[in-house]
Amino acid sequence: MPVYVLGDDLVFPPVEGAEDGLVAVGGDLSTERLVLAYSSGLFPWFEQDGMIFWYSTDPRYVITPDSFHVPRRIARSMRSRPYRLTLDGAFERVVEQCQRVERPGQDGSWITHDMRAAYTRLHREGLAHSVEAWHDEELVGGLYGVSLGAAFFGESMFSLEPDASKVAFARFVPQLESWGITLIDCQVYTEHLERFGALAWSRAKYLRALRRALERPTREGSWGFDPDDH
Repeated sequence: MPVYVLGDDLVFPPVEGAEDGLVAVGGDLSTERLVLAYSSGLFPWFEQDGMIFWYSTDPRYVITPDSFHVPRRIARSMRSRPYRLTLDGAFERVVEQCQRVERPGQDGSWITHDMRAAYTRLHREGLAHSVEAWHDEELVGGLYGVSLGAAFFGESMFSLEPDASKVAFARFVPQLESWGITLIDCQVYTEHLERFGALAWSRAKYLRALRRALERPTREGSWGFDPDDH
């Protein structure tokens, strides 16, 4: 399948048949294009020389209510309540920390200044959300992503203290399920996500599930955890 070069028109080519996952390059990071991309099974992975690379991976890694489980070590850690957890409490700081964190096998971060600005705009529109883990008043872990319909598209996470992002994620997934958000798009494989029950779905299966999820209304606006004893 050829890789398409996008222009100013708000359109993406079909994602079926993209052998290595790369579907298109170019375009922009406007809110409208990002919403169309996620709705079409695409996500921006990185920029090079000012060109945005749009991917639809196959297989696609997802977590569903049936597959999700909390690893025993994380469950034990959660019982000791090591962190205070919030939603949408420090979105821009979470994205900044995700950009800064060093990751094994990666030379730099795919999160550019333009990416940070684009997801901040999505957050202000009530479509992108963050989870924060705090130790005292210090932000020590978190994650962020995009929500459309009954789908949440995870983008990145970071930890500055042991298990901070894992504890945040373990609390976050049941909250999403309680709101009827049942498809968590993990995009690509990591051992961390596999421990939480991530499944490898074919692109075709993912696209079918995504279409069903997008039939549901989007939970917009600022998010907060439902009251409980966490």
